[in-house]
Amino acid sequence: MKRYLIGYDIGSSSVKASLVEAESGQCVASAFYPESEAPITALCPGWAEQDPDSWWQYLKQATADILSTHGAKGNEVAAIGISYQMHGLVCVDKRGRALRPSIIWCDSRAVPYGQQAFETIGEERCLSHLLNSPGNFTASKLAWVKENEPALYGQIDKIMLPGDYIALRLTGEACTTLSGLSEGIFWDFKEGTLSEDVMRHYGFDSSLIPTLRPTFAPQGEVSAAAASELGLAAGIPVTYRAGDQPNNALSLGVFNPGEIASTAGTSGVVYGVLDSVNYDPKSRVNTFAHVNHTPEQTRLGVLLCINGTGILNSWLRRNALPDGISYAAMNDMAATAPIGADSLSILPFGNGAERVLENRAPGCSIHGLNFNIHTRAHLVRAAQEGIVYSFKYGIEVMEQMGMQVSKIHAGHANMFLSPLFRQTLANVTGATIELYDTDGSVGAARGAGIGAGIYKDSREAFASLQKIAVIEPNAAEVAATAEAYERWKSFV
Repeated sequence: MKRYLIGYDIGSSSVKASLVEAESGQCVASAFYPESEAPITALCPGWAEQDPDSWWQYLKQATADILSTHGAKGNEVAAIGISYQMHGLVCVDKRGRALRPSIIWCDSRAVPYGQQAFETIGEERCLSHLLNSPGNFTASKLAWVKENEPALYGQIDKIMLPGDYIALRLTGEACTTLSGLSEGIFWDFKEGTLSEDVMRHYGFDSSLIPTLRPTFAPQGEVSAAAASELGLAAGIPVTYRAGDQPNNALSLGVFNPGEIASTAGTSGVVYGVLDSVNYDPKSRVNTFAHVNHTPEQTRLGVLLCINGTGILNSWLRRNALPDGISYAAMNDMAATAPIGADSLSILPFGNGAERVLENRAPGCSIHGLNFNIHTRAHLVRAAQEGIVYSFKYGIEVMEQMGMQVSKIHAGHANMFLSPLFRQTLANVTGATIELYDTDGSVGAARGAGIGAGIYKDSREAFASLQKIAVIEPNAAEVAATAEAYERWKSFV
């Protein structure tokens, strides 16, 4: 009998499921729900909530699709892995029922609570022990609930991240991971335990925190009730879970110091692995436990997020270029302009406050525009270069923390479809870029295979990962690219 692995990716737009054949490592079926973007409720400006039960309903639909599409039987599934949207808060009662909608990652109501904690606990102590400001993360969201919904707060049995909640629905067991606690800003890296500073400052009881389990390990088994709903067999172990950015790195085979995973959709992420406990004193990047972090082996994920990346490219397409132009045609157009776009520079920071700029929101800006020489091609090239340079700007923060950047892994999607974009990134960072065919749900399935012992290690789990292309720095272009970057940086 063949063995399969299921990976779930619980996003804020949709829930995706993938069915992976364990022995070959190949994805044989995938599905996502809803087909249009999942609703987000905003009762007040800056709020963002989703119904946790909706994630479960989408998961049920996606599971039914992958099983029927491939014809796999529920009892052929050997293990399940979960990836999920980071930093959300789910509050459940003693029966495991969600007490309120989840306050998800992009909800900003908790910012004042995190700032007060940062000042009261002490900035240096927060950064050296938590590796971050408490900011707008899960602990601060819970503080908002405690102050503003005290009756509901009194009913809470356990607080969870979105992935913890899905695991609870699957298994009936409430547990979390060290990586999860660190992304919620509950973990003290110096003491190696739940942060007494955070729990004491916010007045949280430790009984609210679910049982701690390893990232790669049995975390519960599919219950009879869940099996009946999903068409699976009872007893299938859930053996892996991680937030979407650590999981994206895992999906791309990023486990070791100096390796980086990057995405460049509407916003962009650079996620690098560090082998020492360190932090940025200006808190321009976030640092969490990576999926393979243990007390014996330090592996931290340093997360850089740039809000204004692909959204700049799409804005130009809609507003400054001929109707109907494709992104591929834009890439070809950009390639006709020279490196540095004849001294035209664009800063892509037009999608809200940028953490890497110490939470400044300068907006998108164009510098050096010459009406006599610059064309649409220059504009598109300067935009793509500007996005790359924002990545480089953040990577320099990572390098100041001790990270040696040698290799960048990325999925073959979004801005990484542009040859100019990826070549410029290789040139300006000096790193080799490797493009892969994978996604978060497939990565979660492979992670489940590691946790279940089907694969002896990550190398075996990702041996079948399909590398599409390798981009090396072009020696003939490095100097001109570096000069253009320095000019761009002078405007930041």
